[in-house]
Amino acid sequence: MTLRISSLLFCLIFSATAFSQKKDNKWDVNNPEGDWNWKDVSFTVDEGTWMNLDVSPDGKTIAFDMLGDIYTMPADGGKATPLRTGVAWEVQPRFNPSGDKLLFTSDAGGGDNIWVMNTNGSDAKQITKESFRLLNNGAWTPDGEYIIARKHFTSGRSLGAGELWMYHITGGSGIQLTKKRNDQQDVNEPVVSPDGRYVYYCEDMYPGGFFQYNKDPNSQIYAIKRYDREEGKIETVISGPGGAVRPQLSNDGSKLAFIRRVRTKTVLFIHDLETGQNFHIFDNLSKDQQEAWAIFGLYPGFDWTPDDKHIVIYGLGKLWKVDSASGEASEIPFTVDVKTKVGETVKFKNDAFNDDMEVKVLRNAVTSPDGSQLVFNALGHLWRTDLPDGIPERLTESDAFEFEPSYSSDGKSLVYVTWDDEEMGAVHVMNLATGTSQQLTTDKGIYRTPSMSPDGTKIVYRKDGGNGHQGFAFCKEPGIYMMDADGSNNTLVTPRGEYPQFTPDGTRITYQTGGYLFGSLTKSVESVNLNGKDKKEHFDGKYAQKYSISPDHKWVAWSELYKVYVAPFPKTGKKVGLTSKTKAVPVAQVGRDAGINIHWSPDSKKLHWTLANEYFSDELTERFKFLEGSLDSLPPMGSLGLKIKLDVPMDKPEGVIALKDG
Repeated sequence: MTLRISSLLFCLIFSATAFSQKKDNKWDVNNPEGDWNWKDVSFTVDEGTWMNLDVSPDGKTIAFDMLGDIYTMPADGGKATPLRTGVAWEVQPRFNPSGDKLLFTSDAGGGDNIWVMNTNGSDAKQITKESFRLLNNGAWTPDGEYIIARKHFTSGRSLGAGELWMYHITGGSGIQLTKKRNDQQDVNEPVVSPDGRYVYYCEDMYPGGFFQYNKDPNSQIYAIKRYDREEGKIETVISGPGGAVRPQLSNDGSKLAFIRRVRTKTVLFIHDLETGQNFHIFDNLSKDQQEAWAIFGLYPGFDWTPDDKHIVIYGLGKLWKVDSASGEASEIPFTVDVKTKVGETVKFKNDAFNDDMEVKVLRNAVTSPDGSQLVFNALGHLWRTDLPDGIPERLTESDAFEFEPSYSSDGKSLVYVTWDDEEMGAVHVMNLATGTSQQLTTDKGIYRTPSMSPDGTKIVYRKDGGNGHQGFAFCKEPGIYMMDADGSNNTLVTPRGEYPQFTPDGTRITYQTGGYLFGSLTKSVESVNLNGKDKKEHFDGKYAQKYSISPDHKWVAWSELYKVYVAPFPKTGKKVGLTSKTKAVPVAQVGRDAGINIHWSPDSKKLHWTLANEYFSDELTERFKFLEGSLDSLPPMGSLGLKIKLDVPMDKPEGVIALKDG
């Protein structure tokens, strides 16, 4: 008995120790684990790139960042003193009102957060603790008790948008000040008025409601606004041609310095808050980033001197002291002895050319109704392989590109679309017994996702309205069409929708709305009768990419943020939200990793999908316990599929070409 108790105590102590070690074993950004083969690198510079700076309240010191490290130097220039160096990326220093501390943005904790340290670099502390909605561009309130920073939010598009949040100097989860207009237009570069009432910032106001490329900075992209901390109201302060970014208030609160584009020049302006006048001050600046996506700001941070007679700003590699009245500027000379360590670059030897190349991705994969074969697109053509270990072979000898195959319910025919840059697109059907293919459509166009009715007598497909890749010719009257299996009697069913399919009884057509790749974040599934009438909305889901309804219409599978899910098809007579988070019906993830080309077995009991060049299948009884034949303990989700190996000869050039007089 004593031995048993001793053994138990040992196990408890050992487990607690192991847990403690595991808990304490945090990733150190400045000292990452592993063999990095670090090399010490040192050099001296007298210029830099994109240097954020701040002037101390007594006007004696300038703090700035360079290459992700933070330095200070005398206000008149000279040799810089390093405060924060290392692997972590640390930028945007700002003095607190009393001048004894600096806030800065650092990823030393694993992601961009706001930190505070003494002005000699000691006692650095992480104030915000965000792990996903990261922060930058911190600004002090005049009492030194709070920090206002930009918080980054992403959604369906990686670019995201910013909001302004306020944090107490001791930390905490923060308080939201501004709410993002949408998921793609940014808010940034906060600064607080000397009386603490207003927070000035810039916001992307470009028309359209989403981030765009090729914007015109000479009209207006950004405007400067201010948030009233007493009333909670927001008003526009500066707008107009050239935009307005990086606001910086004078110490007496009467003027606002900002950056504006004037044709090809980025220019420092001063705005008189009383009269509304704008004054062109200095244009020897680096180009601002108004057209780009600038999470860390549109221009490096700058500052006024305490007497408001000068502005200290970065431009074209140098630091400048600009007279706020005359615009005359003098360079502030500096030198930085940079000392850093650089990890060895990971390099792999890759042959430029081999005899063969392996196809890495299968597109438009579909399984034959009897489960014996797989048809897929690769290298622009359709291929067929026997399962599980056949060798893929071309399905046709056509020169046209072939896409989006779909089997007839009896497995004897395959309908698909083609594309040729001269002849454009068409719908074809192949007799799989003879290998002969027949073109069904006679009009040129862009055709998509054909599917046959359960009895094989009709075909439904999408006619596209054109795009930037294939053009817009012969694309009038887009929508979902239906025709007889011999290509006759083409009729428009509905002008909206993608991925059309017949219902099991062939009396209705289901389709998805929301676009293909760059469509709406929310996709919906609807249906109409064969005349395009009696529309019914079935379900929708945010972040869903492609829905696939089972042949018996009792189940639905879908990809959401690239993972695959399956659930019963809820029929309620009205639209139902259906996502991975749905609690109203059972939802199961299928496959550990991502998946595309989701499709069903004819009996609706098995789901198929692909990832890269691997083919996966999963029984519903392996994902749901309530089904007849399911196990009490469900097996783990699979991560290894059946590899479909397709090797083709590589286009291996011969000879040598010399490029001369370059």
